[in-house]
Amino acid sequence: MLKPRFRPVFTPVGFAVLAICIVILIRSLSARNSYEVVLSSGFLLLLFILGVTGLRKSRKLESLEPGWKPPFPMTANAGEETLITGLGVPTPLFFRIHFLVRGRFLPSGSIEGCPVLAETSVSRGEAQARLKFDFPMSGVFQGDGFCRLRDIFGFFSFPCGITQRRTVKVRSSPCFGKNYHINAQSGAEDRRNKNSTDEERYYMREYTPGDRFRDINWKSSEKVDTLITRISPDNQEKISRIEVYFRNYGPVKKTSIEALWLLDRAKARLSHFLRNVMEEQSSFVFHVRTSTGSWEIENQEDLDAFLEELAGFSFSPPQSEAAAPLGAGELYVFSTACDMGLPGFIIACNPRPVSLYMAQPVTRKDEKETETLRKIDFPAMGCVPLPRWFIHGKIKPLGAHADRVENIYAEARL
Repeated sequence: MLKPRFRPVFTPVGFAVLAICIVILIRSLSARNSYEVVLSSGFLLLLFILGVTGLRKSRKLESLEPGWKPPFPMTANAGEETLITGLGVPTPLFFRIHFLVRGRFLPSGSIEGCPVLAETSVSRGEAQARLKFDFPMSGVFQGDGFCRLRDIFGFFSFPCGITQRRTVKVRSSPCFGKNYHINAQSGAEDRRNKNSTDEERYYMREYTPGDRFRDINWKSSEKVDTLITRISPDNQEKISRIEVYFRNYGPVKKTSIEALWLLDRAKARLSHFLRNVMEEQSSFVFHVRTSTGSWEIENQEDLDAFLEELAGFSFSPPQSEAAAPLGAGELYVFSTACDMGLPGFIIACNPRPVSLYMAQPVTRKDEKETETLRKIDFPAMGCVPLPRWFIHGKIKPLGAHADRVENIYAEARL
């Protein structure tokens, strides 16, 4: 938790009103205009009362700690709202508590971020409020959440409560691609041969869909009138190992929003691939390699942990690879048109079969399956986009040949 940062208590409107009232008062006194003296003095008195009242109350609310918990997992363009709790404290007349989120959003984990400002207020007598906190694409948000005590006229804004710092990883919006049917023989096979003759090593549990019928213990099932499955940790099992390579190579500095959007769509297609294949066959084990490391994904918990890390991946500098990943069976590669080393990598994989999923820029206007990012969504969601993002950074399509190629067309436009 952080202490509130110093911010001026006068809003721009309040400062302007104060300056105008002082000028009018000085001019009216010199001109002896009683009407203007009363009018300007009345406004200054109102500002004084509001200022003293707000200052005293804000000091009493220094220990206020609202509950700010963004949705988890947080997905881009989901339209979700963040619930802010713990705001049910009495406030003076004409004052309301506002909760603000201020920080920077790093789209696709890039090193250059854009400022973010989101705000909500709690109605009088309410204890919680909802904050519109969303982003147009994947990335990382780093910022603070804090409270301000403001008058309904918009003259004052007093800091109150404890500032809370958050780092939120935003996952890519869903990619509704085709389902993937993986041949069990296409991955590297890992056989576990263990002795299963010892009956004492078996344990029983209730049958669940997907269990093998030959493992049902019919004698025990008749006794309890329900299906009981006999499970042994020492059964001989064959596990299919699926090799996946996410090539997030590309420009690092002054990256265009078009390139970042291609990377986002490659992330989305990889997420869809992993989820779809795991739902189809839970016994598959994924070995996922990226430019920064490798992951073993065996279950849903491993998958969720990897997808959370994937949200913050950005481009890595291109590098020359001496050899293709070791292993047997088919290799599933996800990349973008920014990966200049991709053609050479695929050649180095020969004779290993490669399935390539490629995020490409749109080359034809009549392309039907195009995933579009609207740059205007950034300011609409409280993000201040970098000016150069509105300058079209044209990316040329990258030609790469593999045993199977699926292009993902993506476009960033106003």
